[in-house]
Amino acid sequence: MLIATPRLFARVRRRATALRRCTSGIALTEFAMSLPVLLTLGLFGLETANFAMAHLRISNIAMITADNAARVRDAIDEADVIDIFTGSKLTGEGIDFPDNGRIVLSSVEPNAAGNGQWIRWQRCDGARVFNSAYGGEGTGQNDSSLQYVGPASSPISASAGTAVMVVEVSYVYQPIIPNSFLSGREIRYVSAFNVRQRTNQTLSNNGNLSSAERRTCNFYQA
Repeated sequence: MLIATPRLFARVRRRATALRRCTSGIALTEFAMSLPVLLTLGLFGLETANFAMAHLRISNIAMITADNAARVRDAIDEADVIDIFTGSKLTGEGIDFPDNGRIVLSSVEPNAAGNGQWIRWQRCDGARVFNSAYGGEGTGQNDSSLQYVGPASSPISASAGTAVMVVEVSYVYQPIIPNSFLSGREIRYVSAFNVRQRTNQTLSNNGNLSSAERRTCNFYQA
């Protein structure tokens, strides 16, 4: 049986006082309370940075594709287009672009009537369903329905005897964090370059490739 004595009361009082004055757990408590906020802000920053990087890569894909298509000299072949698409998709390898994006490459030049532009040929690559904002292959050939490509504030059109390689890229953002606030956002970029040292704008098929192999826009290409 424990008997209360003045000495025991004094010892308990000293321990209670020491416990009341102890601050060794304050930092841990504050850290536990602030951890969810810090974690949320960190993940938010990481997701935002990844989204910005995806924008940069899609912009690069559009520019690289249009530039490389414009650089093909003398004449352009279906095999050239395949090589161009293959190189462009390597840029988007880290963001799973082939399965979630699409590249639309159009050769735009003045039509025979001289009253507008037309899309002589058009090729696509990537699994995403996405159609050109300017129409399909042959648009504007016999009418004035296509006057320019690009935004109305800075229209782009090809001069007589040449062509413009127009590239439209669409990509559905794949977030790092599941159910992210950026999940499912579409990223689009358009780029255009004048062809260099190429007088024959017809797309040849010297390898006799099939429609699917030729990356025609009616076929799935990943």
